[in-house]
Amino acid sequence: MLVDLHMNKTWVEKRDRDKKHQVKINPKSFADMPAGIKMLIPTPKIVDDHVNQIPRGEFRTVKYFRKQMAGDYNADNACPLVTGISLRIVAEASYEKYKLGIKQKNITPFWRVVDPGSKLASKLTCGMDFIIENQVRESISL
Repeated sequence: MLVDLHMNKTWVEKRDRDKKHQVKINPKSFADMPAGIKMLIPTPKIVDDHVNQIPRGEFRTVKYFRKQMAGDYNADNACPLVTGISLRIVAEASYEKYKLGIKQKNITPFWRVVDPGSKLASKLTCGMDFIIENQVRESISL
């Protein structure tokens, strides 16, 4: 019997991987970050923890969220690419738990940082309607 050692991980497993964050000097300007600043390379778990700190009914732009999260790690900003990937993992893990019957109050409220009109939202399994419904439920207006 053959065992596939490369089985796909669930989104929750991807979120909860034991991985260490890094803070690096940004070598060259990219996105909204100039060369020479201290850049946080967050883990999905760090992103998850920070999304959970956003108060009910409040929304954070990803740009603001990255700066706020970076400050907790003595960095100037968080990598936009890795933050985006991690946000997707967090959102998919939350929706995965929701589909398993976990109550919404017990999942990470990713709709507090994911704009339903964003490129990220269009990729999510939950679809834009799930994000919008939760934002309406929390009286979040963008």
